[in-house]
Amino acid sequence: MAKLLLVIAAVAAVLVIISFLHPTGKKVSLYFVLCFIALLMLLPFFMMFVMATLKTNEIYSFPPIMWFGSNLAENFKNMTAAVNLPRAFLNSVIVTGSHVVLVLFFCSIGGYAFSVYDFPGRNKLFAILLATMMIPATAGIIPWFIMMSKFGWVNDFKALIIPSCANAFGIFWMRQYCQNNVPRSLMEAARIDGCSEWTIFFRVIAPILKPAYASLGIMQFVNMWNEFMQALIILRKEKLYTLPLMLRSMVSDRGTDYGAVMLASTCAVLPLLICFLCASKFFMDGLTAGAVKE
Repeated sequence: MAKLLLVIAAVAAVLVIISFLHPTGKKVSLYFVLCFIALLMLLPFFMMFVMATLKTNEIYSFPPIMWFGSNLAENFKNMTAAVNLPRAFLNSVIVTGSHVVLVLFFCSIGGYAFSVYDFPGRNKLFAILLATMMIPATAGIIPWFIMMSKFGWVNDFKALIIPSCANAFGIFWMRQYCQNNVPRSLMEAARIDGCSEWTIFFRVIAPILKPAYASLGIMQFVNMWNEFMQALIILRKEKLYTLPLMLRSMVSDRGTDYGAVMLASTCAVLPLLICFLCASKFFMDGLTAGAVKE
């Protein structure tokens, strides 16, 4: 590792010298810095994949093992014996998928309404909505649990799906996108053609919102897929455990097989990576929408 750092430092010094001697050197140096940062960001994922193939004592070895081992089959056997991974995966898919669909529906309608319609108190209501984003999520845990108990939603996925399906950030996100990318003339033309407001939204506006849908969907997918605190409080039965709770149940005071834990973590992270790779184009389009004015 020390030798690798010395090599990187030497290459960086050479690139800095080149950047002063040649006009294209600055671009080369920039690309090198960006590639180096990308490698640093990917390193934890690579180490997780490597540790999923190692024994527990090999994971704790120093210097750390930087390449794949031969204990993958044994880790998979221990993981399947310790937890019901398919059941936890299915629970996470149900909770996350339902939550994302509802968030995209309600937040797009709310953001569209705040952007397009002029009604009394619109700005004040939107300011109150934004103010709720300043309240820490942990401050509402106790009232949230009391409400879920009154509703009878303890040990029920509805407690994780419904309360945050129209969140302030999602409405703010969709409102900003609608303001920058939805032409008013298109809506007026649809009204002249006799379209109802719902038809205008679903047939005219919704296709324009695809980049915003992708960006918000990915962010909500990651948040709900990794949700731990609320799931820990509300889900008591093991058959209802989502993936974060399943990973927690694998850690024991009497000894933990960290090779199996890392393999389970890998299985839990892969859907996030696949989701981002599939929607990355729309995600970047949604983030940069409205950044350049023509």
